[in-house]
Amino acid sequence: MIELRHLRYAVAVAEEGHITRAAARLGIQQPPLSQQIRALEAAIGAPLFRRQPRGVELTAAGRAFVGKARAILRDTELAVEAARRASRGQEGQLAIGFTSSAAFHPFVTGVMREMREHAPAIKLSLEEASTGELIEAVEADRLDAAFVRSPSERLDNLTITHLLDEEMLVALPDHHPRARRDPRRRISLSSLADEPLILYRRPTGPGLYDSIIAACRAAGFSPKVAQEATRMVSTLSLVAAGLGISIVPESMARLETAGVSYLRLDRAAGLVAPLALARKKAPAGGTLGRLLAIVTRRVKDRAGV
Repeated sequence: MIELRHLRYAVAVAEEGHITRAAARLGIQQPPLSQQIRALEAAIGAPLFRRQPRGVELTAAGRAFVGKARAILRDTELAVEAARRASRGQEGQLAIGFTSSAAFHPFVTGVMREMREHAPAIKLSLEEASTGELIEAVEADRLDAAFVRSPSERLDNLTITHLLDEEMLVALPDHHPRARRDPRRRISLSSLADEPLILYRRPTGPGLYDSIIAACRAAGFSPKVAQEATRMVSTLSLVAAGLGISIVPESMARLETAGVSYLRLDRAAGLVAPLALARKKAPAGGTLGRLLAIVTRRVKDRAGV
């Protein structure tokens, strides 16, 4: 069987034009090298070298073989280096998911920008979906990791790393009396008791949905859910159309949706939108390890650690 070492032997002999000098270059003795060259020629079924009084020269078969051998050795070196770069998280592929609200948070965009700047050889595949859909995709290995809002149930096969808590805002039509009257003042959650509420559907965003309902009940009322939207961005469109108000993560205000104004809630409402990273519990290396390193450092920077 022909091995990579046989290719290196043949290339060295061809380049040196002398078996003894090739043996010294390879760090082996001349007799074993001569034996390996004869074995290689026997395996090929043709002589590769023509013996001369002062060395050797390539035959036609030898020139064909050595040319291909050089290419194979070069490709092997490239393959080894590619594997090493992948293990260091410098190249490869990475599939990342994010919810529609997380996509606008500066933490997430900052992580993506840093990945692109410091590891440009990594091919990023990005997918936007609901928290529930993203969790399923990570569990099924369609995604390596996903930026999600808090899932409502415990997931034994995933690691859910809490990254930050984001303030929630009241989104209301810009012609709403409160938008004109209280543009900078924090309002109480209980003051919204009679307002028709537009929410992100529970099956797609159970964590936020349940938190809003629980906060309203803690404030002394059961919310009047007038509409449920399949996407967070859709809730803002319904608000702009005057169909009600909504409570959304602060990063959604970056959309600057026409016809929508935002008010801050009194801190007593205790409403926040957690942002977390979901991934499999298996040890993370390569490109995923690179992502986790960036995320971990940015979380520490935010905390001032």
